[in-house]
Amino acid sequence: MTTITLQGSDRRLEVAAGTHLRDALSGEGVEFPCGGQGRCGGCRVRVVTGTMAENSEDRATFSAAELRDGWRLACRHAAEADATLELAQWEMAVLGDAEAFAFVPREGFGIAVDLGTTTLAAQLLDLRSGQVLATRTALNDQARHGADVLSRASYALAGGATELTGLIRSQIGAMITELAAGRALSRIVVAGNTAMHHLFGGLDITPLATHPFLPEHPEALRFTGAVLGWPVDVPVDVLPCIGGLVGGDVLAGVRATGLKDRRGLNALVDLGTNGEVVVAKNGRMLCTSTAAGPAFEGARIHHGMRAATGAIDAVAADGTCHVIGGGPARGLCGSGLVDAVAAGLDNGRIAPSGRMADDWMLADGVALTPHDVRELQLAKGAIAAGLKLLTAKFDATPADLDALYLAGAFGNAISRTAAARIGLIKAPAEHIVAAGNTALKGAKRALFADSIHFEAVADCIGFIALAEDGEFVDMFASEMAFPG
Repeated sequence: MTTITLQGSDRRLEVAAGTHLRDALSGEGVEFPCGGQGRCGGCRVRVVTGTMAENSEDRATFSAAELRDGWRLACRHAAEADATLELAQWEMAVLGDAEAFAFVPREGFGIAVDLGTTTLAAQLLDLRSGQVLATRTALNDQARHGADVLSRASYALAGGATELTGLIRSQIGAMITELAAGRALSRIVVAGNTAMHHLFGGLDITPLATHPFLPEHPEALRFTGAVLGWPVDVPVDVLPCIGGLVGGDVLAGVRATGLKDRRGLNALVDLGTNGEVVVAKNGRMLCTSTAAGPAFEGARIHHGMRAATGAIDAVAADGTCHVIGGGPARGLCGSGLVDAVAAGLDNGRIAPSGRMADDWMLADGVALTPHDVRELQLAKGAIAAGLKLLTAKFDATPADLDALYLAGAFGNAISRTAAARIGLIKAPAEHIVAAGNTALKGAKRALFADSIHFEAVADCIGFIALAEDGEFVDMFASEMAFPG
């Protein structure tokens, strides 16, 4: 056996010699964005004590100085001897929810689960009072096989589908067992994107990885705890998908924000790797999914990381940075990336075209690079074009929105001023609402409703495939540039 000590915490991992670090560290929150292929650098660790010989992937990723300092790619190494590793403090706050809502009381207890690609959140509710009794959050164990949906799907298609299904069922089952703590549950509701819906359900993910990216089985799923291998044998409902890569998490968001019943022009936007957009006008709803890429979550960014201790999450025009936790900067998260580019536009370091002459050192060892700016352009261009296209279907523009709800952790953290400055969001600032974890909010509401109700809502939302819409390419190209 070998011992891996994680610097900065009291964690000591006892693993068999030769254990892959990806397997040893995934449970500690270390992300493997490219699925362990050694391409993205997202799983960087520093060897503080012990030795770990550098390899070709390390040399392609790190500078000579970084290699001397002990930086290595965790995904390309195994635990061969005792070592102390410095992680980039990947622990992050996962959004829960404590918002009250109207409901018809039921007997017993229920658990709502937000099944995210990156994070999981589950809450135990007293169905008589609607009170949240306990919350559990975690990083999705599947992340060891890729941080985004496409990496996860590639692993599934290469023969790993059964493993991915087993991982997520086991992890959620453990969370539910802990939450239930001997209580008699009545029902469990799970809300996830289309890929998570399929992987949890054990469905073939092949259609989601090939054009036209439409699920063959978008309907609601029902299991029992026993079938899933859980010790709580109660109904487990997985909310249905809407279409394409717009899943039950977005459907839950539609329910949580009351989008269907609102008057005027309103929108829900989930700023993630697969950016989902729903626009509604007086009961009529259209939705789409756009491949924004993982820049908003810090992936594929040179010094990118999630919104955790050590991440730069805000940047002023003069270059002053705010670091989560107040210590030294370790990287740049999504909100910090948006802020940095907005600041660069204001101070002249970045041109409206996105051109940037050289790296901008934001802090010791953390820089914004021209490649990072390009990644953000692709992400923001896709989201802005998707929103522009859907509002155009209602003979309107984003500026006409009465309300725009931003879902998820990134939407909750992003600066509205910076988002407007880079052209990501063009709705009036006073109409933008940070809606929080709408997937979890909607899943909790589903505990008090019949699944048929949610299927009826899904059926009345029109899905638009951007790849088949002739206007989207031109809109995407026009939205790539930053406002002057």
